Amino acid sequence: MTPQASVWLARFERYLGTERRLSVHTLSAYRRDLAALRDWCDRTGIADWAQLDHQHIRTFAARSHARGLQGRSIQRRLAALRTFFGFLQREGALQRNPALDVRAPKSVRHLPHTLDVDQMAQLLSKKPHNALEVRDLALMELFYSSGLRLAELTGLKLRDLDLKVGQVRVLGKGHKERIAPVGSMAIKALRTWLAARTGLAAPDQEAVFVGRNGAALGARAVQLRVAAQARAAGLPQHLHPHMFRHSFATHLLESSRDLRGVQELLGHANISTTQVYTHLDFQHLAQTYDKAHPRAKRRG
Repeated sequence: MTPQASVWLARFERYLGTERRLSVHTLSAYRRDLAALRDWCDRTGIADWAQLDHQHIRTFAARSHARGLQGRSIQRRLAALRTFFGFLQREGALQRNPALDVRAPKSVRHLPHTLDVDQMAQLLSKKPHNALEVRDLALMELFYSSGLRLAELTGLKLRDLDLKVGQVRVLGKGHKERIAPVGSMAIKALRTWLAARTGLAAPDQEAVFVGRNGAALGARAVQLRVAAQARAAGLPQHLHPHMFRHSFATHLLESSRDLRGVQELLGHANISTTQVYTHLDFQHLAQTYDKAHPRAKRRG
């Protein structure tokens, strides 16, 4: 493609970072998706973004699928293209958005994995024996109590916690701030950790969770510690931090039936994202029905 086409990509990335204030991970995903389109254009002989039409984008999506990209990934890729072309329209470089109304192939919807209530109790009932295990228990209690994302937890500062009121201020996706409740068990675990933290944290360290070197605990370290604690508790499956968020939402929805409330607590911009947990809830109810209803039981 022409050098000017690359200039537009750079301007678009600056727009995403400064005006849209998207996360580093989201920016990286946009960069990959647009690089894939640019490479396809180079192979096809398309020199400028204005030359692309609706059929080109459909062909690009079909080629992506033929190369093994799943429907959900193609949906994300098309969303990135629509945003990029919308930006070019706004800047007067395009008259139409060629990615509008291009559909990705349907993908199998995978339900999120969760721990049930008994498994969560088994995990969180393990008694800590040192400061690092006290920290691990506190972060797991907070994950489950407040439904935090991994990046939200690792980004927490001491000023974000208000244990007297029982709440935490988090910075979610798109730099959107929300207040999440903190339950009594998490407050107790956090108070114990904050007392132990003084012997580990560097004097000027503001992060709530720190490692043995006194520095802020990173995402990979949290993943490893959570997995290790699950093994130590005897849980059969691999545990990753996001399973706490899934479990938080599922257990809350099972008890409250308040989908809008769960949406607010999770910080979802669109309720359709939250609705996946209604499928989990129905799956549980369906299993209960199959086991208990006299007309549902299979007869030998």
